[in-house]
Amino acid sequence: MTKRLKILLAATEFTPIAKVGGLGDVIGALPKALLKQSLDVRVIIPFYGLINRGDYKFKLIKSDIPITTKIKVERVNLWRTIFSGITIYLIEHDFYKTGDIYSSKLDKAVELYPNDLIDIEKFVFFSHALLESVKAINFKPDIIHLNDWHTAAVTLFLKTAYRKNHFYKKVKTLLTIHNLANQGIAKPKIIELNQINPSLASIMADLKDNDINFLAEGIINADLINTVSPTYAKEILTTKNSAGLRKILLKRKNDISGILNGLDVNYFNPQTDRFIKQKYSINQPNLKIRNKTFLQKKVNLPQNEKVALVGLVSRLVWQKGLELIKKNLAELNCQFIFLGTGNKKYEIQLKQLAKKYPKKVSAQIKFDEPLAHLIYAAADIFLMPSRFEPCGLGQMIAMRYGTVPLVYATGGLVDTVDEKVGFPFKNFSSNTLFITLKRALKIYYEKVKAWRWLQQNGMSQDFSWDKPAKEYLKLYKKLLV
Repeated sequence: MTKRLKILLAATEFTPIAKVGGLGDVIGALPKALLKQSLDVRVIIPFYGLINRGDYKFKLIKSDIPITTKIKVERVNLWRTIFSGITIYLIEHDFYKTGDIYSSKLDKAVELYPNDLIDIEKFVFFSHALLESVKAINFKPDIIHLNDWHTAAVTLFLKTAYRKNHFYKKVKTLLTIHNLANQGIAKPKIIELNQINPSLASIMADLKDNDINFLAEGIINADLINTVSPTYAKEILTTKNSAGLRKILLKRKNDISGILNGLDVNYFNPQTDRFIKQKYSINQPNLKIRNKTFLQKKVNLPQNEKVALVGLVSRLVWQKGLELIKKNLAELNCQFIFLGTGNKKYEIQLKQLAKKYPKKVSAQIKFDEPLAHLIYAAADIFLMPSRFEPCGLGQMIAMRYGTVPLVYATGGLVDTVDEKVGFPFKNFSSNTLFITLKRALKIYYEKVKAWRWLQQNGMSQDFSWDKPAKEYLKLYKKLLV
């Protein structure tokens, strides 16, 4: 009888229990697909105070688990809940009782998470605590699947404090990089707060001011590494896209692969979506028009089913290429709707554009999930001019709804959008964006059959998690050879 592989998926988010962004969506969907591959997959996250305990059936399964640090012995409680058939473990400690999931604020200069000591302390502690917690309940995983810098310290613990621990002797690690730009950088003092042998922290001396970089530690110490799209796996090896880690990444290039993220195709489904005005299918794309006119009225744009509607749903940050959205776009024969929050600079930029062109531009500066779904269903064209995009979900969602994506050709956008389903452009400039959108509008207005072909090609794409889950299974098996 074949042994059932045990996978522990460690992350800081899990949709819908605790979510900030795309990471939560991935961790919420991937385990369900892995279950179909006959794996024993379980998820572990911190038990944040912001989680509404009344929404889920949580059970305390182990209390007062000791976590020995350099300073003292801390104690944590381990809780469990079952969601969509997935066992979710939650680690309870004072670190997670107050505040948001992430304490860091976006840096105005580079818009990357800065080296917030609170975040680094609490997630390095989480990395330590999860090892003790699963040991306390005697769940011995074959593989610990780590996600971004927040859990990458697990690899360092396994190579230092736990290197002689029999329980973890044969455990392998896979590190998934969702965004290389966020790295978890701190001064070496951080190791004094945790059970890490500084002489074995592998690359401290290679970094500026002897900083310790937990993502870099994970890259060096993980058994295998993957990113969330094949193209991004190649891009991070270049000077331009390596976020300062090219030297380290090149040493591990033979151990790095890319697996494109999937999409929750049941949640993002125009045939069943409860957030949209008019449900429709690939055989009824004309019904999208009812969503368009409903949205136009809702956001105070002139109701006109014949005018092209261009949508953007995004975090408003440097990565997303919002500088390319200039006022000359208002010269084109279309309407725009922008939805998102983020850097004040971009919020002001879009609000000023809407103020100057109120009959052509609507700027909804807020987080509004129902409105996001309506934009996907109502728009004709979806903009994603991202500078870099490890995977991207927006373009996949848009295609599910028959909305044609217009994207900068980078990362996962390269892997999902070609001329058969949308409009990729290769020169990162506002002029190229303008020309590409003008070309798309010409086809929209003058070549109806060609436009319908693009829509139907997009709606026919399989963005489910079935294929990615099979790719992850291959990686897991490779680890255990």
